[in-house]
Amino acid sequence: QVQLVESGGGLVQAGGSLRLSCVASAQTFSSYGMGWFRQDPGNEREFVAAISFGGGRTYYADAVKGRFTISRDNAKNTVDLQMNSLKPEDTAVYFCAAARSRWMDLGALSYYSTQYAYWGQGTQVTVSS
Repeated sequence: QVQLVESGGGLVQAGGSLRLSCVASAQTFSSYGMGWFRQDPGNEREFVAAISFGGGRTYYADAVKGRFTISRDNAKNTVDLQMNSLKPEDTAVYFCAAARSRWMDLGALSYYSTQYAYWGQGTQVTVSS
């Protein structure tokens, strides 16, 4: 069982930056691929970024590529999302997620929320224009 808690959301002006952090309870954290997703009212949850269990591979949605960076620290059980050049369309609740399968690089499957079994409660990011 993996429990996830996100933090770092808030209100920021367009062009600004925020850093989201997710801390995991499991001592097996280093064996899970991790992802960030977001959802705003009326829309489905969408993929933002993912990182392999070892941290060597990262994946990004086209909408955030070049602006967001995902990273992890397996010694601290954390996965972060650095968000730069924020736009009003980035406004959403951001969720951290841990993969359903351990020791597996999801690759292109990272984009699918069904590949993740554990979810945090979410943190609100609001970008004003």
